[in-house]
Amino acid sequence: MMNIPETLTIGAFAKAAGVNVETIRFYQRKGLLLEPDRPIGGIRRYGPTDVDRVKFVKSAQRLGFNLDEVAQLLKLEDGTHCHESADLAAARLADVRLRLADLQRMELALSQLVKACSSSQGKVTCPLIASLHRHAPAGKTYTEGLKRTSLRN
Repeated sequence: MMNIPETLTIGAFAKAAGVNVETIRFYQRKGLLLEPDRPIGGIRRYGPTDVDRVKFVKSAQRLGFNLDEVAQLLKLEDGTHCHESADLAAARLADVRLRLADLQRMELALSQLVKACSSSQGKVTCPLIASLHRHAPAGKTYTEGLKRTSLRN
């Protein structure tokens, strides 16, 4: 583990947290990170706790939590609110599963289009390009629209 000095300038803080200075300022504007007082004639200083907080935010983002959800998690970070944390994580997991299902539908549609393109010969319109010109019905995903316009070749 990295030994972090007790007081860091914003640049050193950003570097220690693995982000840029604008990310620090953005998190401060969003209320995810406190902005320390500026001593008279001095510069603001940050410490290891601030570095840990930014790393917490980045870890939560990598798991798919948006910044509002991260703010909620930060309010629960004392570790005594496991049920509430689990509820947030369960909602995120449900969203991830929906995205995965949509990605699997996209994979199927694209693999069918690639296969259709590979089997096309002569001066036939490219099935991929032709399918992109067809529009899915309003409110439907692209892959649902593809199911309605079957690919025959």
